[in-house]
Amino acid sequence: KCFLFVLVRTREGLIWLYCLSFFLLSLKLEKKAKGKPQKQICQVVLDHFEKQYTAELGDAWSSVRDVLTSPWCWQHAVLLNRFSPSPGLESSLAEQGYRLAFAAALPYLPAAFRCYSRTAPGRFPAQKHQPGRLKEYYLLNAASLLPVLALEVKDGERVLDLCAAPGGKSVAILQCACPGYFHCNEYDDLRSRWLEQTIESFIPDPVINLITVSKLDGRQVGDLQPEFYDKVLVDAPCSNDRSWLFSADPQQAVLRLMQRKELSSLQFQLLRSAVEALRPGGSLVYSTCTLSRAENSDVINLILSSCRNVVPVDISGMARGVSQEFTFLSGMQQHELLVLPEKGRAWGPMYVAKLKKVSSS
Repeated sequence: KCFLFVLVRTREGLIWLYCLSFFLLSLKLEKKAKGKPQKQICQVVLDHFEKQYTAELGDAWSSVRDVLTSPWCWQHAVLLNRFSPSPGLESSLAEQGYRLAFAAALPYLPAAFRCYSRTAPGRFPAQKHQPGRLKEYYLLNAASLLPVLALEVKDGERVLDLCAAPGGKSVAILQCACPGYFHCNEYDDLRSRWLEQTIESFIPDPVINLITVSKLDGRQVGDLQPEFYDKVLVDAPCSNDRSWLFSADPQQAVLRLMQRKELSSLQFQLLRSAVEALRPGGSLVYSTCTLSRAENSDVINLILSSCRNVVPVDISGMARGVSQEFTFLSGMQQHELLVLPEKGRAWGPMYVAKLKKVSSS
């Protein structure tokens, strides 16, 4: 600041403007380097969450709230693309403090599946989409990989990703196995184009020929393809707690909160469609990125009570295997888990539940 003052007193206006611009740019870069959030907390959403999640999560909500309202402590994991190996990438990640995630013995962890994470916040440089060139890695919230590992896809199976955009879980499934038929569906037109670009960025031609991308209403897929799939993932539309807290438009936030109570009905209809699309003996995983009980356990309980041919599947073994990397809400049933963000491992929110179809409808 003293340096700037001397220049103002002793040089012409042009030099003063140059130095002032340089000074302001330095402040901007410093702010960006510290990872300070660019958006403000939406108080309407925070007040709503405060009331709901204090009741549903109890004492755990306080620490979760601190993480969700502090984006500079959010973390990103790096999922490597087995179709585009990059010499030196893993050693570069190690030099920056990343370590291999999911290193413990899990019920299902394919050798080709490699993901790196670190406890320090920050983001590894993103790669831009380039037509005709595969990306080497995908940046994501590490908790979003748990539904994929719970699904346990095997080579040759017929797999449906019912609500697939933006495509991260579809890409992750293909890091685990090569399905005989892979159906990626996304009803929303804009998100469907995003899904197609993601698949183009990560999957080579021989494998991409096994993928069908559609824009069907997910609630109708079960009627259109009854008992066709071995595995179904329902990563349902939900009230995304992280993004909703930073809603730029307060009016949009109020509208979202009003519509929130309708989401559980949509989620149930999608899940029921998934059950109809599943062959007897097949399994499905339901997931959301919200803490809301109405969109999580309540939806699963409703499907279990209304569909007599569906039973819960124990995923507690997977949860124990990753307990050093994730914090889970206590008191959940064995067929479900809820990842709670906390400082140092700010993954989630992510709800995961697994079901199996035992007979025809």
